Amino acid sequence: MGLQQYEFLWNDPVFWLSIRNTLLIWVLSTVPTLFGALVLATLLHSVRRFKGFYRIALYVPNVTSIVAVAIFFGAVFSNNFGLVNAILGTVGIQPVPWLSNPWLIKIVIAALMTWMWTGYNMIIYLAGLQAIPQSIYEAARMDGAGPIRTFFQITIPIMRPIILFTVVISTINGLQSFSEPQVLFASNAANQNQGGPGQAGLTTLLYFYQSAFLDNDYGYGAAIVWAFFVLIIVLVVVNWRIVQRGRKS
Repeated sequence: MGLQQYEFLWNDPVFWLSIRNTLLIWVLSTVPTLFGALVLATLLHSVRRFKGFYRIALYVPNVTSIVAVAIFFGAVFSNNFGLVNAILGTVGIQPVPWLSNPWLIKIVIAALMTWMWTGYNMIIYLAGLQAIPQSIYEAARMDGAGPIRTFFQITIPIMRPIILFTVVISTINGLQSFSEPQVLFASNAANQNQGGPGQAGLTTLLYFYQSAFLDNDYGYGAAIVWAFFVLIIVLVVVNWRIVQRGRKS
């Protein structure tokens, strides 16, 4: 029965759909999270007043309950009574089906994850920026280097090991999205077990939860987890090699 589970997994279209959903949400959340965290860390590094307040304010989303954040985002992006649609209505734009459109569902989940993890990565980048000697920047300014050139030719190369760490951690965390889609669609019992309309929000871990604990198919659930574990390892290794190659060049 063990190998048959993997054979069924290979031919299961819902499993591959969950993989595609997970990868799309991962890309949509990880790229803006890391870019925004680096930009915020650079800006905060140059701030002289209220730096501690800004650190706490930007880090608070990461220590907030995922369930509470998902409920909040579900209310904000609600199709009928959401805050976002209310704001769009004031400028004459028709309500947007955030939680009904397959692509918009992924964007909402990615926005939720971006909001939660940007502050965490910003703190890590800020610690790395504070460890860079100011004499390097002073020498660059004396040579006529502007802020943009200094950022790409000094800050980024020195920060590359820290960026690699955040890429690996963000890859692992981003691929393990589970509570976000589950809570977002928990208000609708018909969609809760399917990841939203058209299964557009069905991630791999959510599919594992449904197979193992709702359908009581623990063998197939174990097969899903092992296959997903291999996928995470492959993506982490690929990210590592890409960043390391850039470091050598």
